[in-house]
Amino acid sequence: MYRFLLYTFATFFGTGYAPIAPATVASFAFTVIWILAGPVDLSVQIVLLVVVTAVGIPVATYVEKREGKDPSLVVSDEIAGMLVTFLAIETTTLGYVIGFFLFRFFDIFKPYPVRKFEKLPAGWGITIDDIAAGIYARIVLGVLIWKFPILTPVL
Repeated sequence: MYRFLLYTFATFFGTGYAPIAPATVASFAFTVIWILAGPVDLSVQIVLLVVVTAVGIPVATYVEKREGKDPSLVVSDEIAGMLVTFLAIETTTLGYVIGFFLFRFFDIFKPYPVRKFEKLPAGWGITIDDIAAGIYARIVLGVLIWKFPILTPVL
C-alpha cells in the first residue's frame, strides 16, 4: 500500500505511465484541473506548492532508486513546476493554456541555469529544475497578461 501511494503521487495519479510524453500529459492534466477548479486562493496555492515540493523530492528519490536515473514516470516535478507557473496568476482559459506551453518550452529547452539544477542529486535534481522552468514560465506569463488584455479575466 505504501509503495502504491508513493507511485500514485510520483506519477500524478498514473499520468506518468503515459506511453508518449508523460511529462506533457501530466502538465496538461494539471492545467485542465486548475482551470476547472476555478480561482484558487493564494494561500492554498502556496501550501500546494510547498507540499508537492516537500513530498515530491523524497518520493522522486525513492522511485529513482527503483526505476533508474530520472525516470520519466516521475511527473510530480511537473506539478511543482506548473504550480510555480500559475502562482498568483489570474487569467483566462487561454492564459492558462499559454502557461502550459510556456512551462513545457522552458522544461524541455532548459535555459541557463535550469539545466544546472538537473545535476543536483536524486529527487532534488528531478524537482528543482522544473521549479526553475516554472519561474521562467511564470515571468513570461505575467508579462503577457500585463501586455495583452485578452488574457485578463472579466471579474
